[in-house]
Amino acid sequence: MGRAVRNAFVAGCVVLWLVPLYLLIVNALTPAAEYAGRPEWRVQGFALWDNVKTAWDVAGIGESFQASLLYAVVCGLVAVLVAAMAAFAVVVLPIPKPAFWFWLIYSGTLFPLQMFLAPLFGLYADADLYDTRLGLMLVYTAWAVPFAFFLIRNQMTQMSPELTEAALIDGASFQRIFWRIHVPLMKAGLGAAFIFQFTAVWNDLLLGITLSRSPDVQPVMAALTTLNNAYASSGPPVILAGALIVSVPTLLLFLVFRGLFLRGITASAR
Repeated sequence: MGRAVRNAFVAGCVVLWLVPLYLLIVNALTPAAEYAGRPEWRVQGFALWDNVKTAWDVAGIGESFQASLLYAVVCGLVAVLVAAMAAFAVVVLPIPKPAFWFWLIYSGTLFPLQMFLAPLFGLYADADLYDTRLGLMLVYTAWAVPFAFFLIRNQMTQMSPELTEAALIDGASFQRIFWRIHVPLMKAGLGAAFIFQFTAVWNDLLLGITLSRSPDVQPVMAALTTLNNAYASSGPPVILAGALIVSVPTLLLFLVFRGLFLRGITASAR
């Protein structure tokens, strides 16, 4: 009985997820000129490429897509590298009060992002970082570090301290120990942390609409909001085609690296 209830619950969750996806795809296929103003449950035509082209070129989502790809890849990689170094310092290096440093870094995930927006906007305006790619890359990297640090630190605590002790006896420096021992052994955890941070940066809307306005600087989720405002009455299929475009990178990332992601999450949760 319990198994049947569990299976029914899982099936219900799958249906709840698939129905909106089905409506998204079907209505993105509909020619914008033939859209009747209500969701279509059956395919009315095939104008997906026209809608995608309109969203990409005419509505200008293409520039924001490229900007978001830059932010997600570069900021995700830098954040994971910084987080790995911080985790190594807290777990391996003989620093005083490692628990204090852990909570200081991890506290970046405990406060709501909204409380930082007003002072951050003022700081960016004064420093001429507002509406610049560099400004968004700086804030995305800083925002991504604490959670990546938490994941990587959890995996690093599972590593045997005898590895570090043996390397030190052989004369290895802490820098060499980090790059030659810890990084290779933590590939799965580092990969999982990068996937998390890539997804978080890619899906960000709040920082994007607060700290940028130009199409070539604005992240893709902010551009999708602009697209929604511009085509709300005349072209919902164009908006849905834009939504399909912005869903592709994260979907491909999880499909291609799902094995690495699962291994990394398992290692970090022990």
